[in-house]
Amino acid sequence: MSKPKIVLGLSGGVDSAVAAGLLAQDYDVTCVWLSIGADAKGEADAAAVANRLGLPFETADISQALEDQVCTPFAAAYCAGRTPLPCAVCNPAVKFPALLSVANRIGAEYVATGHYARQALAPNGRALLQKGMPANDQSYLLARLPQEILRRVRFPLGNYEKNQVRAMAGASALPVAEKPDSMEICFIPDGDYAAWLDRRGNTPPPGDFVDKTGRVLGRHKGIHHYTLGQGRGLGLSGPHRYYVTSIDPLYNQVILSDGSDLFATWVRCHTPNWISVSQLDHPVQVMVRLRHSKTETPAELYPTGEGVILYSKIPVRAPTPGQLAVFYQEDTVLGSAWIEAAGTDGYKPAVT
Repeated sequence: MSKPKIVLGLSGGVDSAVAAGLLAQDYDVTCVWLSIGADAKGEADAAAVANRLGLPFETADISQALEDQVCTPFAAAYCAGRTPLPCAVCNPAVKFPALLSVANRIGAEYVATGHYARQALAPNGRALLQKGMPANDQSYLLARLPQEILRRVRFPLGNYEKNQVRAMAGASALPVAEKPDSMEICFIPDGDYAAWLDRRGNTPPPGDFVDKTGRVLGRHKGIHHYTLGQGRGLGLSGPHRYYVTSIDPLYNQVILSDGSDLFATWVRCHTPNWISVSQLDHPVQVMVRLRHSKTETPAELYPTGEGVILYSKIPVRAPTPGQLAVFYQEDTVLGSAWIEAAGTDGYKPAVT
C-alpha cells in the first residue's frame, strides 16, 4: 500500500531535518526549501539533509510574496509607530500557501513544518491547533492559520522537546545535528531591524523624546527604533529610568515615563481568526498570550462588532499595537486577534 504524499518545508535547521525523518516513516515526503531571495541561507544544508534521508528535494521562490505580504507591511507598521510580528503574518500569507502550492502540483494531501505544535480534529469537524510541549511551544506564531490550511497541516514535532529533537538528529547522523538555532527574522538575519528599515529608505527622521506633559527630554533616532515598554538603548539619564510609554508618528515624538503607566487591564483587538469555533457570540474565560513568550494571563474575552476586548484579571504590561493576542482554552487555541489599543481605566469596557 502506497504512503500518502506530504510536502515538508525544509529550512536547513535541525527541527525540520528531524521532522523529515519522522514523516518518512509514514508518508511519501517531498522536501521544499523556500527561498527568500539572493541573500537566503540554508539551501545547501537543506539539500544535504534530503540527500542523507534519500528524499526528493526542490526549491520554491517566495521572495516576491514575502516582499509584498510581509516586508512592505512590516516597514510601514514600524514607521507608523507600531511593532509588527512578521512570522505570524508570513505563515498564513506566504509560507504555508507556498507549500500547499507544491502539494497541489504533485498531488499531495498534506504539508508539514518543523514547528513545535500539535493539530487535531474536533467532534464538530473543525481543525484544531494545540500547544506543543511546554518548553518549545510555537502555537502562538501559528494562530493566524485559517481552517483551510490547518486541515492539511501536520506537525510531527508536537510531542517532542527540543533536547529530544537534538538527540534524534545526532542519532540519525543528520548533517545539521549541531547547527545552532536561528532566533532572528529570516529577512533580517543580523537582528538589526532598524538598520534594515534605514537601508530601505523613507524612515522617520530624528525627533524629540518628551514626557507626558510635552516637556522635551532629549532627541531620538527615529520612531522606528523604539517599541512600547522599551527601557534600554534610549541614551537618557534622569531622576528615574525611562521607558517608552507611547509613540506619536504624527508629531514624530516618543513619549517616555517611569513605566508605571504601562500596565493595562483591558486590551482591544481587531480582525479575529477563530480556530476551535466558527465565531464567538458570547463572553468566555481564556488564558491569553500578548507577545511571543510563554507568559499567559487569565482574562475574560468579549466579542464586539468588529473584534474582541480582553478584560485581564491581573494587569498586563505594555500590550503593544501590532502584536498578536492568542486565546487559549487549556491546550487548544480558541483564536487570535491583532492588538489595537489598551487601557488602564479600571473598568470593564462596554461591549456590543
